[in-house]
Amino acid sequence: MGALSCRAAKLAAPINLGTVVSFATPAFAGTSEISAADTAWMIVATALVLMMTIPGLALFYSGMVRKKNVLATMAQSLAAVAIISILWVAFGYSLAFVGDGPWLGTLDRWFLSGMTMDSVNPAAKTIPEGLFMLYQMTFAIITVALVAGSVADRMRFSAYLLFSIGWFTFVYVPLAHWVWGGGFLGTAGVLDFAGGLVVHLSAGAGGLVAAKVMGRRQGYGTENLSPFDLSLAVMGTGLLWVGWFGFNGGSALAANSRAVMAITATHLAACAGALTWGAVEWSIQRKPSVLGMISGAVAGLGTITPASGFVAPWHGVLIGVVAGLVCFWACTWLKRRFSYDDSLDVFGVHGVGGMTGILLAGVFATASIGGTSGLVEGNPHLLLIQLYGVAVTLAWSAGVTYMLLKLVSVFVPIRVSLQQELEGLDISQHGEALQ
Repeated sequence: MGALSCRAAKLAAPINLGTVVSFATPAFAGTSEISAADTAWMIVATALVLMMTIPGLALFYSGMVRKKNVLATMAQSLAAVAIISILWVAFGYSLAFVGDGPWLGTLDRWFLSGMTMDSVNPAAKTIPEGLFMLYQMTFAIITVALVAGSVADRMRFSAYLLFSIGWFTFVYVPLAHWVWGGGFLGTAGVLDFAGGLVVHLSAGAGGLVAAKVMGRRQGYGTENLSPFDLSLAVMGTGLLWVGWFGFNGGSALAANSRAVMAITATHLAACAGALTWGAVEWSIQRKPSVLGMISGAVAGLGTITPASGFVAPWHGVLIGVVAGLVCFWACTWLKRRFSYDDSLDVFGVHGVGGMTGILLAGVFATASIGGTSGLVEGNPHLLLIQLYGVAVTLAWSAGVTYMLLKLVSVFVPIRVSLQQELEGLDISQHGEALQ
């Protein structure tokens, strides 16, 4: 199975009512018949993942910025939904998931040309191709929206729009094909169940580069930049948490036992991440902060993502604990050591978490669940393959992000003026403000 594209490899045979599925002998062969059960589940999963961006990420991010930037932060998530949806239909889906070239797919599905009500994608033969296209669209949307958190409070909206278009086209689409669409990383055996590389590490690396290029916010390190309303962020966390069931569980692409295993591992990792981050803060600061607990939960969710369909539920607890420790370190010591202003810790939580999850998938992958053995089951080679995937993703996302920001700056300033930043992006970019 290691030589298969990850998304295709993780398909288990659809379950009929009353059928018992044994994880000892997983079935990965799909059927060409569209399943009503699989279709119903994937419609729900698609809605859940879209909910992760609006309102989930919009609330999560806007609750952690200052009052004068709340609406501008929400606008970035909303804009990502609108722009990326259209671009995905126009060419993104086709280049990512149609054709099995090592670098890119084809434009055979340009604006969904040739797609019918009954057509299916080879990676998901039991659901309509249109539904598979929509589900993958929601992943593209949230990945682009995630990057914005690194440059919150200071990026010009027009620059964000241009950057988002370029980043989607030249970072996300190629990576999605390389890992999930039959590209060279998938055929090399890289395991990424639901987006450790394609979503989290790519967004984290891109966000870190963007934060460095943009420079630090005015008052960083000298003024109080505390969140406006953590209650919004807590509500956003809850929506993200529930939505992640569709994110990871839906990545089984079928209503089957593997989806249930992925959801269980996901929930346990979020719980362990929240408790671990809170415990570390409690031991250091004598008080566990709400911001720390929700950060730990999201760290656990992001870290389990690539491994969720390859590991047992109890591995989710271990991975969540590691996520809480490693991401806390990245968001505190590492951030202070290199003095970068990643506004909402996209790199510390998603970048470091995604990278950690990819490597832990190489450690804990269980053949009886995902069909591939990891280091613990005597296959150290898988860990090397996972490292290869990390290196490629880091280099590509960071390098292309840097070039895109320089290109965008030729056409429009990427950062608002000092006066606009001081008065807030809500007023300067949108002419609106919270009262």
